Amino acid sequence: MPRIVHHLAAVRRIFAVVERPLHNRLDRNTLERKLDREGRERTTLSLYQYAHIRNPQFFRDHLFSVWQPLGVLGRIYVSAEGINAQLSLPTAHMDAFQQSLDDVDWLRGIRLNIAIEGDDKSFLKLIIKVRNKIVADGLDDSSFDVTDCGQHVSAAEFNALAQAPDTVVVDMRNHYESEVGHFKGAILPAAETFREEIREVEDLLKDQRDRNIVLYCTGGIRCEKASAYLKHKGFPNVHQLEGGIIEYVRQVKEQGLDNRFRGVNFVFDERLAERVSEDVVSECHHCGAPNDTVTNCANAACNVLMVQCPKCANTMNGTCSTDCADFMALPADQQKAKRSGTRPTRRTLRAPNTARKADL
Repeated sequence: MPRIVHHLAAVRRIFAVVERPLHNRLDRNTLERKLDREGRERTTLSLYQYAHIRNPQFFRDHLFSVWQPLGVLGRIYVSAEGINAQLSLPTAHMDAFQQSLDDVDWLRGIRLNIAIEGDDKSFLKLIIKVRNKIVADGLDDSSFDVTDCGQHVSAAEFNALAQAPDTVVVDMRNHYESEVGHFKGAILPAAETFREEIREVEDLLKDQRDRNIVLYCTGGIRCEKASAYLKHKGFPNVHQLEGGIIEYVRQVKEQGLDNRFRGVNFVFDERLAERVSEDVVSECHHCGAPNDTVTNCANAACNVLMVQCPKCANTMNGTCSTDCADFMALPADQQKAKRSGTRPTRRTLRAPNTARKADL
């Protein structure tokens, strides 16, 4: 009976706000000014959960109607297989937000990965989209049991496994994420998308099938699917870092453990990266100086992701090339005309040809 009450309450909330727009259409500058005026401390976090959702669109509208009044901002994907969310909200509303999760049976008690570094402008608007999958992986989920994932390990267990001679640690993030930060001794695939990376990792590990395989990613969601796939493909000893890098760092600080992560943790919000250790493991894509400042080309028609030191950013006006610098020097109306109808042709300024292994 209590479950029925929860669902009826959710329905009432949706219809009670039926006149309220379920999308945010304000521009970036307006949104930034709005956050400045509010001046509230915000908490950035992520969460995910695989589940069977019969009506993803209805669930999406429910979340928007409940979270918008709480001041939630972020990027949330909902599908028939669950939810994947990166968001921020006023810290004062955390209890109400937790209650909104507890009102949904399969989200009750879900782990929240609190960001390593706080930023009140990590997200500027609330975007909730219905997708075919909560993470694009290109896999046929009907061919294997996605719930039969690898063994979850804590930060302490990860450290012990990582130092064992029969263990292979694999970074399940894209190359531009691992470039600026990674665990010592990890295999760093060259793939630019998770879809490509699963196949690449399977090939990289084909001769190490019986070793202990330990996967990690930002918050854990990619490892859920990847570990289940590898087990399906005959890898018997698959482990995954519980809660990903974010939870690892929290446990390391809380328990006083050795921090095996070097550099910054790449994140998919306005911050782009959060500091984990003082080590700088990457270099400026232009001059080669040690640097791990991740940024996008200032030319919105390019928007390529790059590592750029302050000196080169100043010299190139925040762009990735002389062509983009020349473009940005044009009057605003000419930029807009040239940019109309164009789309970025690549994601990153620099990409590796093959996988590499991080230094010990």
